[in-house]
Amino acid sequence: MLALVLVIVAMVSALTAMRFAIHGQEVAVPPLVGLAPAEAERAVAGLGLQISIERQYYSPQIPEGRIMSQLPLPGTKVRRGWQVRVAQSLGKMRVTIPDVTGQSEHAADLNIRRRGLDVASTAEVQEPGIPADQVLAQSPTANETQVTAPKISFLVSAAPEPTAFVMPSFVGQPLGSASRSLQDAGFRLGNVSVVVPTSADAGEAAGAAAPQAQSVAPAESSPASIIVSQVPVAGQKVFAGTAVNFDVR
Repeated sequence: MLALVLVIVAMVSALTAMRFAIHGQEVAVPPLVGLAPAEAERAVAGLGLQISIERQYYSPQIPEGRIMSQLPLPGTKVRRGWQVRVAQSLGKMRVTIPDVTGQSEHAADLNIRRRGLDVASTAEVQEPGIPADQVLAQSPTANETQVTAPKISFLVSAAPEPTAFVMPSFVGQPLGSASRSLQDAGFRLGNVSVVVPTSADAGEAAGAAAPQAQSVAPAESSPASIIVSQVPVAGQKVFAGTAVNFDVR
């Protein structure tokens, strides 16, 4: 029994000594963010640690040359000889704003993105005599310096709205003269349908069916054909280039 007790005491003593030996070699990682590399090296050297600068990034908050991040994090328990990996700040990203006025919106977008910049917003305005999709102004303005990774806004020329008209009535006019009037006004002649009267045309008062429209090719209609209906109807708002359809007889 005495021998068993002695063995247990020896094992507990060995485990306790091992635990103290292991934890005696552990240290807490100090905070390094904001320090210069030389200051960071001195801070970890006193604890038996090493430092390794593995990355460099732009940072608007951390001054150039200072430590901006670390791994392991501050307070983490590590063994002596452990290597602390850090990233160093390159400071604020400073660029010269390119002049993109006069370029198309797509070309301007590519121009600024390849410089590491971005588009904030785009507004459109109609300007007489200026082609559509052209950058008229930008903010920040061209050649500004000391701008930290900005977003650029564009003012782009918009395509003019088509001219609006009020559709006149062509009912009762010959198809030929109506077609010429449409072309002169910038409209297009659409489908022309010939109204075929029924045999009971004379007996409409007796309840005969109304005339039916039968679509035929425009070439089969005559310039002397009289227009009996139209689409769009008279008085409707239309735009240049609209096709106008007629029923003729």
